Amino acid sequence: MKIIFLFITLLIGFTSIAAQDSKKGLFNIKKIGFLYNNANDKNFIFDDKDFSYSTNTYKLQAFYNLGTWKSLKFELILQPQMQILEHQLLNKQFVLPTEENYQEKRTEFTTPKTMHLYAFELGFVIKKKILNKLDYLMKMGLGLATINTRTERLAKGFTFIENASLGLSYNLVETTFLFIGSNIGHVSNLDTQKPNNGYSFVGFEVGISYIVK
Repeated sequence: MKIIFLFITLLIGFTSIAAQDSKKGLFNIKKIGFLYNNANDKNFIFDDKDFSYSTNTYKLQAFYNLGTWKSLKFELILQPQMQILEHQLLNKQFVLPTEENYQEKRTEFTTPKTMHLYAFELGFVIKKKILNKLDYLMKMGLGLATINTRTERLAKGFTFIENASLGLSYNLVETTFLFIGSNIGHVSNLDTQKPNNGYSFVGFEVGISYIVK
């Protein structure tokens, strides 16, 4: 609850800044919002028996209009975020005896962990209206991140995040929109460090956004 309160406080401050500067360069923001995402690796696409992994993600969002083409609208989203990750190695044999200090690593990695990942993500949105107040959305995102704990699958420190989402956006009232969708994502560091097995996951997300006037 403390984390949610912190993000809501930041969102209120972000709203105030955007409302004051909405006509100035970087602050020419169309909408601001907040999105919550829950995902894990136990699903019909990914189900690795060697480990368990889940994430709760909290994103602040700033939306920019990129234009239209035929019946499609395009948006850019800036998304600073925090992810709270739960991880545990289930199969200690994943850490091979050929690795240095493998017994200590097996003990370390089979212990359940709560980790934190902090990221800045750019999202590209394609939107199509299907009813008067209902839009169909496809989102693709890529971001830079840092993770504060190493595991047998990913080194501590610099990494990347990738996300793709499908969902629906409903115009609740004149300036407020509700988004509900599903996503698929991946975290890895492009072999800038070892290990780099990374994580892949599927989840759901819900968000709310407001037009900045």
